Amino acid sequence: MYRIIKKTILNPTVTRMEISAPLIARKAEPGQFIILRVDENGERMPLTITDYDREKGTVSIIFQIVGATTEALNHLEEGDSLHDFVGPLGKATETEGLNKAAVVGGGVGCAIAYPVAKKLHNQGCEVHSIIGFRNKDLLILEDEFKQASDKLIIMTDDGSYGQKGLVTNALKELLEGGQKYDQVITIGPLIMMKFVSKLTKEYGVKTVASMNPIMIDGTGMCGGCRVTVGGKTKFACVDGPDFDAHEIDFDEAMARSATYKPFERKAHDEVCNLYNKEVE
Repeated sequence: MYRIIKKTILNPTVTRMEISAPLIARKAEPGQFIILRVDENGERMPLTITDYDREKGTVSIIFQIVGATTEALNHLEEGDSLHDFVGPLGKATETEGLNKAAVVGGGVGCAIAYPVAKKLHNQGCEVHSIIGFRNKDLLILEDEFKQASDKLIIMTDDGSYGQKGLVTNALKELLEGGQKYDQVITIGPLIMMKFVSKLTKEYGVKTVASMNPIMIDGTGMCGGCRVTVGGKTKFACVDGPDFDAHEIDFDEAMARSATYKPFERKAHDEVCNLYNKEVE
């Protein structure tokens, strides 16, 4: 059993948890993920490792409440335990040899972008971070990004905080202003990563995108996490989750991700009704 050491509500739909998992904390690296189960009857859910503390033996995760499992997970409190917490899985983000990089995160994807920016910064790389949200209320990890970035630009769709516009607006301004990056790393909604990729391709900047498709076993056996990269089928859980963004078939990935949304919403509503009845 994996005990919840700390729980923090970041915004109305996003929660951060620090979990006691010494063996995982010892090996975890930015870009890798874990698979958890809330209880013995729960589904397997992958979540990227947001942070880790090797001395304390803890691993931090951030999740958005969108389905049945995330709703159930959010009902756990400090002192409660998860039934399963397996990892680290996937390949770590490659950061060696980068002297200057742009990290572009969107929404809850910033939970994945932050540890990458942090590691790059600790390695002496100059880090320019661009993070985007729909509005100020959904902003997360601002202080953490400030500490891990030489330059931080915050974008909101409605202009309620930072600059108004999309992350691509800020990235284009930097590129047109003469900024030269060894690599751009983008993590967030598929549509955002698609347009970041299109932009950097125009400027000839190497770009890596972190993919988070449906995963079940985390070992490449089920094939649920397949993505097309450079015309070939790859499995995000073992070949990734990072891939050359200029070779990813984002349209196919978006079509596949939309397949399960009605089922996800139905399951979420059923769990909410269950908890509401228990409260009554």
